[in-house]
Amino acid sequence: MKLLKTAFFCSLALSASITLPSLVCMLPGINVATAYADEIKTKRVPALREKVYSQLARAQKLADDGDAQAGLAALDDINERSSSMNSYEKAMMYNFYGFIYYNENDLTKAIASFEKVIAEDEIPESLRLSTSFSLAQLAMANSDYNKTLNFLAQWDTINTKPKTDAYYVLKSQAYYQLKDYQNGINNIEHAIALSDSEGKEPKENWLVLQRAMYYSLGNTDKVVTVLERMVKLYNKPQYWVQLGGMYGETGKEKEQLAILEAAYQQGFLTSKSDLRQLSQVYLYNGLAYKAANVMSTAIDNEIVQATAKNYAFIAEAMIQAKEEEKSIPYFSKAAQQSDHGKYEQRLAEVYVNLEKYEDAADAARKALEKGSLDFESNAYVALGMAQYSLQNFDASILAFEQAEKHKKSQRLAEQWIKYVKREKLHAETLRTALL
Repeated sequence: MKLLKTAFFCSLALSASITLPSLVCMLPGINVATAYADEIKTKRVPALREKVYSQLARAQKLADDGDAQAGLAALDDINERSSSMNSYEKAMMYNFYGFIYYNENDLTKAIASFEKVIAEDEIPESLRLSTSFSLAQLAMANSDYNKTLNFLAQWDTINTKPKTDAYYVLKSQAYYQLKDYQNGINNIEHAIALSDSEGKEPKENWLVLQRAMYYSLGNTDKVVTVLERMVKLYNKPQYWVQLGGMYGETGKEKEQLAILEAAYQQGFLTSKSDLRQLSQVYLYNGLAYKAANVMSTAIDNEIVQATAKNYAFIAEAMIQAKEEEKSIPYFSKAAQQSDHGKYEQRLAEVYVNLEKYEDAADAARKALEKGSLDFESNAYVALGMAQYSLQNFDASILAFEQAEKHKKSQRLAEQWIKYVKREKLHAETLRTALL
């Protein structure tokens, strides 16, 4: 007798929030036709009579032609006479129901139909085995994770072959969804070990799952190990970035710097968060000029916003890189965008260091005028130093007297006041002598 198309026995493919292995008619490595023949030799299975076959074939054609409702109606007609059918014929009928419901995306009814297939006693064990596994996959797609594990347990009791990676991956995914991460880890590592033992690369989504569970368990060292392998195998930008983040989280700052710099050179860092992270890592590792350059380039390329905060970051990095002159335009841009005087204050301090005293005095006055300073005394100190250098002794003393009112700068201001008064007296004495 001609067998029904193997595709209609149990060949399904589905997807869920986590990538699932394809539903296959048999487990990997088992051929449907030979498995059925083996069953005939080892177990007595009722025949699929020609009359029933032709009726099922009619329902199949209706479904193939895109009329699922007509196909279901044809199956309903067959089901009304099911009392005269043997166990194997009923199983085939339920199998067709399941297939049509699956194609209609009605997973609940598909599962119920396939459960009826394995409830029949006199069916080939190969069909029972494959349908049990397909049921586990369907339950996973239907977000019924406990049922997924139950179906896998049923499959396990009748399976006599070595377990494949598909079994362990599906089981791991179910445990992951149930937040049983340790059992999930144990199973995904079985799958990866099988792949490794055969000299194959593990599938990418297996490592994604492994990484996620280790992270959920707080095992950051293992997360790093998995990400290192993912970088080597797949070379995807997100894995480089994630590995850099995990190096930072585990205190491996040098490795973090190396991996992020390599990612940047390959053009993998393209988001504002990635570029900010690289800038901060550069700054932390004493590479201030590189930090400033990355942020400046990101602003020029309109990846990072041209905000006062970002301009100030570049300016401060330039100062750390001993490029104070180059910090000035960035502090100026930050100051233009700000209502407070904090950036003018920093400008005043930079100008003093660069001996640009007129600019320093102007910036300090602007800072005090705008106000909202964290350390107002610093602005007065900068103003006092600038005025002293301009030989404006009275203005300098006045500025230091204001700084003296702040506890933070009181002692420094007192010293400067004494010094400026002596210099003023000296200048006046010298001027009188020259008259």
